[in-house]
Amino acid sequence: MYVFAFALLLLVLLAALGGGGLALLQLWQGRDDCLRLVEKAHLVISAALTLASALLLHALYWNDFSVQYVAHYTDRILPVFYRLTAFWAGQPGSMLFWALAVGLSGTLFACTRAYHGLSRPTRLWYWGFFYVIMGFFALVLTAWSNPFVLQSPVPPDGNGLNPLLQNPGMIFHPPLLFLGYGGFTVPACLALAQSLSGQARTEGAWFRVARPCILLAWIFLTAGIVLGAWWAYMELGWGGYWAWDPVENASLIPWLIATASLHTLIVEDRRRKFTRVNVAMMALTTVSAFFATYLVRSGVIDSVHAFGDGGVGTPLLCFILAGLAVALWVPLTAPAEGEPLAGLYSREGFLTLVAWVLLALAAIILTATMWPVISKLWSAAPQGLDARFYNRVCLPLGAALLVLMALCPWLGWGGGMRNKKSFWIVLAAAHLSGAGIWLLGYRQSVALLAAAAVVGILVGVGVLLARRDVWRHPPSLGALGAHLGMALAALGIAFSGPYTQDSEMALRQGESGTVGAYTATLLELQEGSRPGYDFIAARLQVSKNGKTVGEVAPERRLYDKFGNMQFSEVDVIPGLGNEVYASLLGLDGQSRVVVKVSVEPLVNWLWIGGTLMCFLPLLGLRRGKGRADGQGSGNAAPDGYAPKDTDAPKDTDAPEDGQTA
Repeated sequence: MYVFAFALLLLVLLAALGGGGLALLQLWQGRDDCLRLVEKAHLVISAALTLASALLLHALYWNDFSVQYVAHYTDRILPVFYRLTAFWAGQPGSMLFWALAVGLSGTLFACTRAYHGLSRPTRLWYWGFFYVIMGFFALVLTAWSNPFVLQSPVPPDGNGLNPLLQNPGMIFHPPLLFLGYGGFTVPACLALAQSLSGQARTEGAWFRVARPCILLAWIFLTAGIVLGAWWAYMELGWGGYWAWDPVENASLIPWLIATASLHTLIVEDRRRKFTRVNVAMMALTTVSAFFATYLVRSGVIDSVHAFGDGGVGTPLLCFILAGLAVALWVPLTAPAEGEPLAGLYSREGFLTLVAWVLLALAAIILTATMWPVISKLWSAAPQGLDARFYNRVCLPLGAALLVLMALCPWLGWGGGMRNKKSFWIVLAAAHLSGAGIWLLGYRQSVALLAAAAVVGILVGVGVLLARRDVWRHPPSLGALGAHLGMALAALGIAFSGPYTQDSEMALRQGESGTVGAYTATLLELQEGSRPGYDFIAARLQVSKNGKTVGEVAPERRLYDKFGNMQFSEVDVIPGLGNEVYASLLGLDGQSRVVVKVSVEPLVNWLWIGGTLMCFLPLLGLRRGKGRADGQGSGNAAPDGYAPKDTDAPKDTDAPEDGQTA
């Protein structure tokens, strides 16, 4: 059966090579009579990957330890839900899942009316790029990272799943990331294809044709990052949610580039500018996703999340360098279009600034993440950069980004102010809130600026939502929802970071310790065993000003199959203001319970805002009414796709995509 599964992966490789080669041959010969045959290859690829994935799930479900992958990541006491999600727990399985996500994304796009409205040359170029990516996946899965390697003799039990992965956050975090990475493959290939075919005016701009793919991919990637942060907060026990770990950073880089692209695409949609830049940025989003995979799987950077090399590091690096060359070269072959920007103090100027800040953050994070490798050029003992560097550099840029988000909606496309009354309301709200926060004693400058800007964004969103025309235009609602979620998440970050209070307490039963205005009293210590691990659990009562707030029961676990490694299970008392967070560190030499209790101000607004960022942009999947978007795109732009910039309204109050930058 598993020989058949491997044969399916070989079939994917052959179909990708055949389909891609035939597409390029047709383009070279100036023909398109074999387009239908080229298109059929994606059905073979998706079907083969789906069946191969089903066979791996079958092996995981039935504890078939003859499959090396199953033996490495599961055991007999692992609950069935975690057994199945071990699909993406290891390197071979996660690569198969990512390939499946890309394949299914391509197949779903090929079934849409928007795809069938594309010209035949664009379709051939699109499949040429798409099959190159699928061929690379198939090559990795068959040559270096095969999930169907068999072993003999068959062990009676497996090694078990890393306890850190036995958490709801890690069940959904990796597949959402891969769905995001895979989803961006479609618009990236389409952008490159249309840049080479030059058919944008006849078939509709690529970003409108692939608009649902772009939005869904961004939503999936956002959800994956937010869930990863929540997992780190709830599972690792150190009280934070973002440690600037290299693998965390690697997933953030594609998100930053994609988000920057969303903003420059607004300028192209309304003003016919940044045509070549947007092609490059969308392609770089996919290239950076492969770079994230390279960091996790090459062993080039040490990380608690990394898989190690496994032989795929060099092929990934070669593919990334080739993809980078294509992403930069193809847009340069297209003719330059559009006029210079209207000026810095205009809507398009501020949107450009937003994109530049996001790209600057991506470049800084990339450089800092790779610093241990870069510093090897002049040092025999290279050192990495710690969280203090990232916080000093990135947080001020994040605060500046929030200020731009608060001001941008009130600027006209050609410059000047669109709605002075609303602008002054937003500005007054930001200043008054900043003064109030200062008087309350929160005086850290970056956090104060960020919080004031957040209030300005929230007030601005409220003002815009008070307009009836916005409610009749789904893309505007989606954009407002994304910025509302971003503002609330930023509020949580601004306060939970610099204003967290924590204390390590060594307690005996009945003794108390304090952290801030809270008192934690140890009620009891429990010891016991559950299937697969031993544990100790401390039950603490938390009070504030003499009133009981609640109880927490953090645990420390020692798993049978993971040696002397200890794992923390935290517990919290949630709140929209302060959240009490407790982790059990162990026992000291005097048999006292050592616990770390933290007070995390407004941290839950990060999760609330992150959730809104993942769901409210779905409103933007449905287009508002407008003129047809070229021939065959099936979409309508809010203000139409004007062949000349002068045909589009410039400084009206009509709602449009990205109303709030």
